[in-house]
Amino acid sequence: MGDDLGDEWWTKDENSENSGVSDVEGDIQDTQATVEEPTEQKAKKRKIKSQKPDKAKKKKTIQKECFITNEETKGEEETDAKKPKKRRKKKTITDVLSSSEPVAGSPGDLRGLLQKHFGATRSVIEQEELSLPESCFLTSNDLTHSLSSYLKEVCPKWAKVQKQHTQTCSVLLLIICSSAVRTIDLIKQLTTFKGDAKVVKLFAKHIKIEDQIKLLSKGVVHIGIGTPGRVAALIEKEGINLQALHCLVLDWNYRDQKQRRMIDIPEVKKDFLKLMESGVIKKCLGGAVKIGLF
Repeated sequence: MGDDLGDEWWTKDENSENSGVSDVEGDIQDTQATVEEPTEQKAKKRKIKSQKPDKAKKKKTIQKECFITNEETKGEEETDAKKPKKRRKKKTITDVLSSSEPVAGSPGDLRGLLQKHFGATRSVIEQEELSLPESCFLTSNDLTHSLSSYLKEVCPKWAKVQKQHTQTCSVLLLIICSSAVRTIDLIKQLTTFKGDAKVVKLFAKHIKIEDQIKLLSKGVVHIGIGTPGRVAALIEKEGINLQALHCLVLDWNYRDQKQRRMIDIPEVKKDFLKLMESGVIKKCLGGAVKIGLF
């Protein structure tokens, strides 16, 4: 029994020793684990902390960059909006004519205008038939004459022709100009030429076409002064005819405040070409009417 007890004791001690060793080893491992875990967590936290400021810095720098670019674009837009856009100025008729010296009109100018107009719609043969020869023209103004002095030169037998005129709805002398204001001005310039001749205003401003038709039909009128649009309308409505017409004087060289001549104003030019087509060219080609460029 003593031996058995001794063996058991020994085994117990051995087991206790082993158990003690194992317990110690377990404690050591636990302590190592506890020691290792905080250090790993600390390291991770450090990494996270070290990463967070970088992200924040990146975000801040990105935001700053975006903010700067926005300011720059706004500034550029504002400067672009403030800066007036430079456009190339197109030369107007006023610029061209004001820079050039006045040149007296000639029959060739009128022929060129008619040829250009009819060239788009008429055949070559028709253009030749509508071409005005030199014999259809009176002497042109050389820019030295007033209206009265010019008419005295081109109509030397005016007094005799005036007395022989007895037809209503027709005139002996027709003067075409660009506007109503210019019409009044030309009537004032006729004082030394017209004598006892009766003058009628032929423009649309403040005057109804019906009133003009009545005036022309009531009595004899010798001189008519007006715009091409109203004269063409009167011919179309048979308010005036070209039977007694001897001279057609065009206010060709006059320039308005914008340095435009009658043929430089699009609407007046259109009306003038319409007037020429309404029977004036045929009367000129027949030899009954002469054209003068004043």
